[in-house]
Amino acid sequence: MLVTTLANWFPDPTPEFGANPKPFIALMLVGFVVGVFGHIIKSKTTVALGIGLIFLGTFVLPLGVYIAKGG
Repeated sequence: MLVTTLANWFPDPTPEFGANPKPFIALMLVGFVVGVFGHIIKSKTTVALGIGLIFLGTFVLPLGVYIAKGG
């Protein structure tokens, strides 16, 4: 029982999330580039699109993958 309790204090180095983070990071970086470009050309629509891409890459899509895998 003590070993189980102590083991819960340390993170699992191999979580069963099962998704490669590279596409999410790439989408987030594209969102930053689009957002910066939108600021440069002063287009609120382009800035909003960049923010939306960042939100998709950092929260919505990873959450969808987690739920789809039965998390």
